[in-house]
Amino acid sequence: MTAEPLYWWSARDLAAAIRRRELSAREVMRAHLDRIEEVNDRIRAVVSPLPASAALRLADEADRAAARGDALGPLHGLPTAVKDLMDVRGFPTTHGSAAHAGAPPATVDSVLAARLRAAGALIIGKTNTPEHGLGTLTFNPLFGTTVTPWDLTRHAGGSSGGAAAALAAGMLPIADGSDSGGSLRYPAAFCNVAGLRPTPGTVPSGRRGDGWSPHAVLGPMGRDCADAALLLSAISGLDPGWPLSWVEDPGALADLEPVDLSRVRLAWSADAGGLEVSAEVRQVHAAARAALVRAGATVVDAEPDFTHADRLWETVETFEFFAGGRSDVDADPGGYRPDYLRNVEQGRRTTAADLAEALARRTDLFRDTARLLADHDALVLPAAPVVPPPVEVEWVEAVGGVAYDRYFRWQRMANRITATGHPALVTPGGWTPAGLPVGLQVVGRYRGDRRLLSLGAAIERALGHAGRRPPL
Repeated sequence: MTAEPLYWWSARDLAAAIRRRELSAREVMRAHLDRIEEVNDRIRAVVSPLPASAALRLADEADRAAARGDALGPLHGLPTAVKDLMDVRGFPTTHGSAAHAGAPPATVDSVLAARLRAAGALIIGKTNTPEHGLGTLTFNPLFGTTVTPWDLTRHAGGSSGGAAAALAAGMLPIADGSDSGGSLRYPAAFCNVAGLRPTPGTVPSGRRGDGWSPHAVLGPMGRDCADAALLLSAISGLDPGWPLSWVEDPGALADLEPVDLSRVRLAWSADAGGLEVSAEVRQVHAAARAALVRAGATVVDAEPDFTHADRLWETVETFEFFAGGRSDVDADPGGYRPDYLRNVEQGRRTTAADLAEALARRTDLFRDTARLLADHDALVLPAAPVVPPPVEVEWVEAVGGVAYDRYFRWQRMANRITATGHPALVTPGGWTPAGLPVGLQVVGRYRGDRRLLSLGAAIERALGHAGRRPPL
C-alpha cells in the first residue's frame, strides 16, 4: 500500500482495494470529505453536499455489504457527486438557476443516479453547472464561479465544470457530465482530465421530450481514460425507456488495453475547418502531433466537410432549448439568464423548413465523418481554441482577432464535432509556458467508444500529461 493520499488514488485502485477489503469505504470517504473541506471553498465545484455524518453512514453500509460477501458493483464504495442538472433522490436540483433557488429535494432518482447507486457509488452531493447547462463556462447566481485548480483566477470550463474541477483537485475519484456543445470536453481540457462525449445512446437518459435525439448526451469523466472507462461501464447499457441505447455488455467497456500507436493512423486537423485558434493552443497541439509521430503513429492532414456544421448545430441546439424550457419559461420567465431566454425564443421561431434542413445536413456530416474514419482510427483536433479564460468573462468574445456575437460561437470546436454524431474524447494534450493545460479532442468511430478510450489511454501514455496534480 502506498503512502500517497487516498484522494489521489485512481478510481480503479480505490475500487479494487475496497473490494479486496484492503481499504474500507469509510477511509476512502473520510479522505475525500477532508479534501473537499480543504479546497472546495476556493474552487466551488461541489454543491449541496451531504453532511459528513450522513456521508460516512453511506460508507459504513458499503463496508457492511463487503463484509457480508454481497455482490459488489464496479464503483462500490466510491464517493461521487452528480451534475446539478440531474435529479438525485434527497438532493435539490437547482439547474444553477435563480428560477430554481430553494428547490426541494428530489424524491426520485434520475436514470443516471439510479445506475450510479446500483454500481455501488456513494452520492454525496452535486457538482456545479451554469444555468441549465448553458455555455462552456460554469458560473451561476447560486453557487458562484467554478475555477480550474491549475489557476484559481481562471474558469474550469462548463457546463460540467464542477465535475472536472472536483476531479482535478482530488475531491472526487469519478464524476459524470453531459454534453451538447462541449460541456464534457471544454472542462476536461481546462482541468487536465479526461472527458468522453460518447456515441449517442451509450448512456441512457430519462430526460423529457425527444428521446430519439442524438444531440445532448451523458458521459463519464476521470483523471485518465481508464477511470473514465470504469465509470462508463457502470452507467451505460440497454434501457427499455431509451430508444437509442445499444450497449449490451457494459462491463467490457472497462477492459482497456492501450493500443499500439505504431498501428494507428490519425487524421489531424489544426482548426476544424478554419476556426480561430490561439497561438499558444496551436503550439501545444503541434507539439502533441510531433510526440505521437515519435511514438510511431501515422498522422495525416484530413477532416470532414464542416461547411454547414455551425448552422445545423445552432438550429438543433436552440430548438432543444425551446422543447425543454418552453413550459417553465411561459409560466414564469423571471430568474432566467438572458442567454437562456434568447435560446428558448430562437428555438420557438424555428420553422419546419429550418429543422428539416438541419437534420438533413446532420445526416450528410455524419456520413462524411464515417467515411473519413473508415480509413483512419480517429480524427484529432484541439479540444478548445483557447486556454482557460479569466473568471471575469461570461464567455470568450474573441479569438485571434475575430469577435463573436453569441456565447456559443467560441464553442464551435466542440459544436462541429457534436454535429457529426460521433463519439469524442478529450484527454490531456500538453501545457503552455505559463503552466495552463491544453486538451486533445479525439473523435472515434460510431459505437467505437471502447476502442476510442483505448486509443486515448495510449495517447496519455505517449504524452505523459495525465495524472499531473495542481499546486493547490
